[in-house]
Amino acid sequence: MSFSRDVALDYLRQAHEQNRLAHAYLISGDANSGKRQLAADLAGLVNRLPAEEVFRGGSDVYLTEPESKSRRIVIEQIRELEHALQMRAPAGRRKVAIIAEADRLQPQAANAFLKTLEEPPNDSLLLLLSALPEVLPDTIISRCIEIQLAPSDQSPPSEEETHLVDLLGTISPENFAGVRDAFRIVQGFQRSLAKMRETIQEENAAALKRDEMRYKNTTDGSWLENREDHYKALTESLYLQKRARLMEILFRWWSDVLRAKSGVAMRDLPNARKQTEAIAQRLSTGEILQRIRRLEELRDYLGRNIQEALALEVTFLKVFRF
Repeated sequence: MSFSRDVALDYLRQAHEQNRLAHAYLISGDANSGKRQLAADLAGLVNRLPAEEVFRGGSDVYLTEPESKSRRIVIEQIRELEHALQMRAPAGRRKVAIIAEADRLQPQAANAFLKTLEEPPNDSLLLLLSALPEVLPDTIISRCIEIQLAPSDQSPPSEEETHLVDLLGTISPENFAGVRDAFRIVQGFQRSLAKMRETIQEENAAALKRDEMRYKNTTDGSWLENREDHYKALTESLYLQKRARLMEILFRWWSDVLRAKSGVAMRDLPNARKQTEAIAQRLSTGEILQRIRRLEELRDYLGRNIQEALALEVTFLKVFRF
């Protein structure tokens, strides 16, 4: 069962007031569910701090998140965290460890952190945040109390997002023709990206034209040139945000495949249940996890501005060939 962030915080506040807080929580939910904010709220609650000050340092809160070029959490980061947790907390406070994107733990790092979960330091509170908790080792999940957050973004899906879900719904392992159909999926994804970029460019071009008409007689030419640069930057920023939302659909789809394989009833994309269950029957758990890792690598590549079209084609051929 999933909860809103407010309901989850009320539950944790009551547990704190009754001295019943667990030593470790796994806070799961999609990118818009408020995982990080809930962690800040809880850390602020136990240490009597405003939530907005939690991540500013010096508050007995230790944040660990992917920092390496591979966008993984490496064992050196976990060892540094363990050292910090061994320090004595001031009276009346707790040492709070927050591991953001915990599903990005390298295997060695996960094994090292497991020892901390098994023998938590005194006055410590361990918070793991993850959009893909199914990827975490069972040994870690079993030592945490999971709090699943419902999405907070109630905005309807865009036309491109709906199209992508429909496109993924055409996948049938029995009739999938390998490379040809994998190319069909990537080409559909690329067409959605192209349409998004074109729409954003048109909207910003119209906004720039309105600015030019409004201010051409009241400002000098340099202001309008700067305004043009502003809209160019805005176009790219909006495109990257919308591309990230399409990537999130892919993660949700494959997460549903993994849930079906694991016997978990919840689905992020219930309308695609038939297809994701069919894929789950065809692939092993290891093969599903490997495809999720490929998508993580693709997200990292795109974040480093590697050629978009090539990165998409190479990855989709690995992810959507059955």
